[in-house]
Amino acid sequence: MENKWVIAIHGGAENQSKEELSETKQAAYEQGLENALMAGWHILKNGGNALDAVEAAVNSMENNPLFNAGKGGSLTSAHTTEFDAAIMDGKTMQAGAVAGVQHVKNPITLARAVMEQSKHVMLVGPGAEEFARDHHLELKADAYFLTDEKEKSLKEAKKEASVTGHDTVGAVALDMHGNLAAATSTGGLVNQLPGRVGDSPIIGSGVYANNDVVAVSCTGDGEGIMRSNVAHEVYALMKYKGLPLKEAAKEAMTIYRDRIEGDRNFIAVDPTGNVEFSFETSLMFRACKRNDEPTYLALWREEEDSWEKEE
Repeated sequence: MENKWVIAIHGGAENQSKEELSETKQAAYEQGLENALMAGWHILKNGGNALDAVEAAVNSMENNPLFNAGKGGSLTSAHTTEFDAAIMDGKTMQAGAVAGVQHVKNPITLARAVMEQSKHVMLVGPGAEEFARDHHLELKADAYFLTDEKEKSLKEAKKEASVTGHDTVGAVALDMHGNLAAATSTGGLVNQLPGRVGDSPIIGSGVYANNDVVAVSCTGDGEGIMRSNVAHEVYALMKYKGLPLKEAAKEAMTIYRDRIEGDRNFIAVDPTGNVEFSFETSLMFRACKRNDEPTYLALWREEEDSWEKEE
């Protein structure tokens, strides 16, 4: 029986119309997704592991100012950038996370370094940045992370006294050896308070992976996702209720809806290579490639997910 290997990625989920997203910008998003997907896919195709694949895919999006992670990170109310990220290895169930990090070019790589080169799961703030320096990770000056679009978004949010946006990037993968991995990285919310941490670096909330069951990466309302523990909820519904991925994903999106507001969006892959894109918003920047099959890449809800049929 042929081994299945697959990678799926998301670049965030939003509520906007096609009229609000220009054709030029949509094409740029599509190219960014393609680049990130293929960065991870080539690793899997060459026999590499799922952990390397999800890190590579997320690195690509962290380096692209279109996405709210790394270079494209949102600005806080203090006009600073603060990054959260986490990565989890489904084979060992080891995990690494960072929160409130500045100056680190690729927060997901720092999260992996915490996992592999420390005795801890999470480091935050100056301590995480010092760890990055000690392990010779690439740091950038503040100016590297400042883009005209993010400056404009902060100005508008301050004018309206609002906290906006909830985009995050992430990846899940199954390698040909049967290992799962998940990674999530974000620049947070526009005009958030300095020190605010969302779901992305919380294991079981914004990210989770277990070889026996599923790998999940979330994006959406961070506070709501934290309170409903979405990534682990998908796992628990599959592990203990015996639901297939598609049904578990549907239930995880709505559980405790009477008490916990906010959209819950995520991607997930199970050990047999089934992939699920679950989102409540009008669009999710998403892409997937299984084995040598054609690439699936989509933004809008109405775009057919024909490859998602479970086997």
